[in-house]
Amino acid sequence: MLTTSSYNQLKSAQIAIGKLNSTKPSIYRKFINIIKLTRQLQFGYQYMGSLIMDEDPGKFNPRSQDDYVLSVYYREIENLKTDIKFLELKQLLKTYKQISYANISKLALGENPEALVGPTLVR
Repeated sequence: MLTTSSYNQLKSAQIAIGKLNSTKPSIYRKFINIIKLTRQLQFGYQYMGSLIMDEDPGKFNPRSQDDYVLSVYYREIENLKTDIKFLELKQLLKTYKQISYANISKLALGENPEALVGPTLVR
């Protein structure tokens, strides 16, 4: 799947992420931890976003799937989803879904929106 992101969309998402960090730092911190865990496990950000948003992650499933590792990952995702401030994060993800969960994750990690402008192949 190919998505295209404009600078304005990315900048708007970056501002929303910054606002989430300043107003709801606990859920922001959990989200960052999930993003880092996703990267460490070499899972796709689209897979992570699909799980968080209760979407079908089928086409984004990781290639190597150790049952224990997946159970730990799912447990961390569920921990995020049971936070009382989760709805704010879910709304942010829903609002900016068109720029891809990968770009949202990269923005949350501090990537510059200018580096993310243009088409992105979502795997």
